[in-house]
Amino acid sequence: MSGTLPSPTGGARSAALLALALAFITCLAFRGILRNQFVNYDDPDYVTSNPRVLEGLTGDNLVWAFQTGHASNWHPLTWISHMLDVELFGLKPGAHHFSSLVFHALNSALVFLVLRRLTGSTWRSWFVAALFALHPLHVESVAWVSERKDVLSTFWLLLALRCWAGYATPAPEAILRRSLCYGAALGFFALGLMSKPMVVTLPFVLLLLDYWPLERWRADRPGSCLALSRLFAEKIPFFILSAASSVVTFLVQDRGGSVSSALTLGDRLANAVVSYARYLAKMLYPADLAVLYPHPGHWPWWTVAGAGLLLLAITAAALRMASKAPWFVIGWLWFLGMLVPVIGIVQVGLQSLADRYTYVPLVGVFIIVAWGGQHLAHLLRFSLRLQLGAAAGILAVCAGFTARQVGFWKDSEALFRRTIKVTRNNYLAHNNLGLELAAKGRVEEALRQYQRSLSINPIYVEALNNLGYTLAGQGRYAEALPYYEAALKENPAHPEVNNNYGNALSELGRVEEAIRHYETALRQRPGHPDAHNNLGIALAMKGQVEEAVPHFLISLKNKPNNANARSNLGNAYAVQQRWGPAMEQYREALRLRPDDPQTHNNLANVLLQQNQLAAAIEHYREALRLRPNNPETLRNLQIALRRQAEAAAPGSAPR
Repeated sequence: MSGTLPSPTGGARSAALLALALAFITCLAFRGILRNQFVNYDDPDYVTSNPRVLEGLTGDNLVWAFQTGHASNWHPLTWISHMLDVELFGLKPGAHHFSSLVFHALNSALVFLVLRRLTGSTWRSWFVAALFALHPLHVESVAWVSERKDVLSTFWLLLALRCWAGYATPAPEAILRRSLCYGAALGFFALGLMSKPMVVTLPFVLLLLDYWPLERWRADRPGSCLALSRLFAEKIPFFILSAASSVVTFLVQDRGGSVSSALTLGDRLANAVVSYARYLAKMLYPADLAVLYPHPGHWPWWTVAGAGLLLLAITAAALRMASKAPWFVIGWLWFLGMLVPVIGIVQVGLQSLADRYTYVPLVGVFIIVAWGGQHLAHLLRFSLRLQLGAAAGILAVCAGFTARQVGFWKDSEALFRRTIKVTRNNYLAHNNLGLELAAKGRVEEALRQYQRSLSINPIYVEALNNLGYTLAGQGRYAEALPYYEAALKENPAHPEVNNNYGNALSELGRVEEAIRHYETALRQRPGHPDAHNNLGIALAMKGQVEEAVPHFLISLKNKPNNANARSNLGNAYAVQQRWGPAMEQYREALRLRPDDPQTHNNLANVLLQQNQLAAAIEHYREALRLRPNNPETLRNLQIALRRQAEAAAPGSAPR
């Protein structure tokens, strides 16, 4: 940490060993995520229920990745990353977590190598990278599969910085090398923007690095520095990419309904000021971390004033010491500037702040800690042993907090129980805990969580929808309707609510109304597989089998492993007496869901029509094993057995 530490010998070889050591301790601290599951917050959208991602890497899906604004973001490389994981590992959560951990370990090593190249300081750079690797505020970016975009975009960002160092530091006559480094930096920056647009601040970071540590522009050293106008000019291509990415991101998020207009500009600015102070507090004491910190709406004036005074004091101190301690002002501006895209001036989502947003910005604060710590140790004449002990102690505490925080991401129940414990009035956490409890069959507990969510926010659409869905799952369709209606009052076009409301109406015999809601869902999300399947069922119930078949086919195109849609398509083909295609769909449905008694019964019916009596009897018996004493299946089995007996009787003619 201190400049009094001996420099490692061996140059590049020693740096490589130190980078490997960083990667190793990173994996050691985060090893618990390999046992963690997917969670029900964003992971279904990004991986587990995303039909494009579940298909893996195909030509169509690669085109989709570059064209879609799904999840209110344009980040094609992130989609491709998830597709590649599914292609290689299927839906094994540990493997997906492993991919994120590999990127975080690489990023930790790159932070060290980049800072070492920029500053020439090995040990302080290593300490910054170790803080980056082990700080518990970074657990969210690594342990949450949906935040792959954080670790992936940072990987490209750091490669861009490494190439920029190659462009900015070699001798001026090395024109070819400098040109290659410049082009590579610009290319990696573009890849970063295609992974997560938060890296739009890179051009400003490059300007900061020109002041320190590159010293390409210093007001106190005019004779040895480049003109400021030239430094701006060389970054124009970077600024153009940033501007384009910012516009695309805003348009996609606005179109996706993620940009909130509920808060005034004053409220958003106040939250931004408070959030900066809260991030610093969480950096110093990283306890009570949560996946979501609900936005309070309004902060008391004294909270805003206190946070503002703190920021002004630190900024004033940094500027005052700019010439003697340039690392202070650069680290501080790095922190302030890199948080600008997510500080909440444009409010996206429900949160007031988020741990994941600190992934890169905290590097600036860590620079202040490392270089400031060395400066303080020199002033106080601390021994080398004391400095090493302090550094090791800080890293050990961070690693301990990190390992503990990783455990809270074990699964959805653990995550949201922890979030409820450490936050207040967190209606989203209650809702998502209810979702997980319902998935585990703990329906009454789930209902209580949804009701708790609605007691905090009575118009929260997701909780209204989930409460209605859970009641409908118990056959309480009439009770579910008011919750769906309340949700649609808040968001009439919500595709999931319209689909679920349609299901409840259909079960109550209100098929025409159900069809209208399925069609509304499909106008909002044309490829919605469940809405297509349900609309097909409703049309078939009206006798419009020809019109139903295309909807089943579209449903299966977007969700090939939907056993329910397969079985429904088989039913439609059977009504049309297309026995071969019907059997094909039923067999595929049973491959996906072998314990479905109704599909066994329906396949047996088709086999009976084809006079394949032995196979039909086998499926009827399997249906009865799964659902004993079902009158329909018992009657069908009796018919099949009677025909078999007649066929076996002497002198019987084939039928």
